[in-house]
Amino acid sequence: MSRIIVSNGNELCAHAAIDCGCNFFGGYPITPSSEIAHEMSVLLPTKSGKFIQMEDEIGGISVALGASMSGAKAMTATSGPGISLKSEQIGLSFIAEVPIVIVNVMRGGPSTGLPTRVSQGDINQAKAASHGDFASIALCPGSLEEAYNETVRAFNLSEKFMTPVFLLLDETIGHMHGKAVLSDIEDVKKSVVKRRQFTGNPKDYKPYGVGKDESAVLNPFFKGYKYHITGLHHGPTGFPTEDGAICQNNIERLMGKINNHKDEIVKYENFMLDDADILIVAYGSVSRSAKEAIVKLRREGIKAGLFRPITLWPSPSEELFKLGKKFEKILVAELNMGQYASEVERAMRRDFETLQKANGRPITPQEFIVKIKGMK
Repeated sequence: MSRIIVSNGNELCAHAAIDCGCNFFGGYPITPSSEIAHEMSVLLPTKSGKFIQMEDEIGGISVALGASMSGAKAMTATSGPGISLKSEQIGLSFIAEVPIVIVNVMRGGPSTGLPTRVSQGDINQAKAASHGDFASIALCPGSLEEAYNETVRAFNLSEKFMTPVFLLLDETIGHMHGKAVLSDIEDVKKSVVKRRQFTGNPKDYKPYGVGKDESAVLNPFFKGYKYHITGLHHGPTGFPTEDGAICQNNIERLMGKINNHKDEIVKYENFMLDDADILIVAYGSVSRSAKEAIVKLRREGIKAGLFRPITLWPSPSEELFKLGKKFEKILVAELNMGQYASEVERAMRRDFETLQKANGRPITPQEFIVKIKGMK
């Protein structure tokens, strides 16, 4: 049976984390994500979980990573400036393959920017949150239901691929309050993915000695399996190495375990695309305005449709390429100065129209309508 919950996106994110087994949160409050931390501080103690507010964002992700290394299902939440501060530890998470869910409720930037306003300005940051070579997973909900469901999926992907996963709520989705129809909690629990563990002789345990495109197998600390975790390049047991072949293999595997499993990661929605003459590409809260505009435009005989990437990274590049061949008139809309438009251009290999705002205000359905009519 489905459940009906009246809440906002931030709180639904916290409830989803609890429902799929998250038992540790480390963080530091920052607008507009603070409701996630607050809700976790209330919920976790009731489930024998641990919540800790650290002295800053760096401490917040550090304790969460430490908990994950010990076998906990860990989470942190912040906004763009917090991601900037966490970037060094995010890099450690990538190379050491420590799973963690990192929620970014996006606000205007750069720097302090517009703390209480909506933005989608951290799209590129989620793709390249640290220096070096790696492949990122970033999910972007577009509704209250997805704020819940994509949180569950973020944990599942993180545990399966042993990697940090970004959940990108924009401020509108995070603070939007309404009714969400959710799956039965038992169905959610049945869908939970647990990370692999080595069960053989401890002397044979090599956590990073895995095959091409495979994820590391990190048993929890303090359970009898000895290995090393480092930010340096490392061999099969985790100890540092500068062996050229091993280092090259490490990077190829880190990227391959994501990019060569896109069919398990990439998710998107088509809205009224079957008979459309005009394609809109939008995500997050902007897609909501786009859908309302599409319905109104069709009443006037203008057949527009929407392609909404839910997984932003890795991008649905193959589908974008197909759409670029199919449609003559294309509009890419986002609350930044074209961060995802650059990816759409790379994937489609063609020009298109854009609708961009970076002043903290949403793109309204009427703005879509005016823009689309101007394209005809």
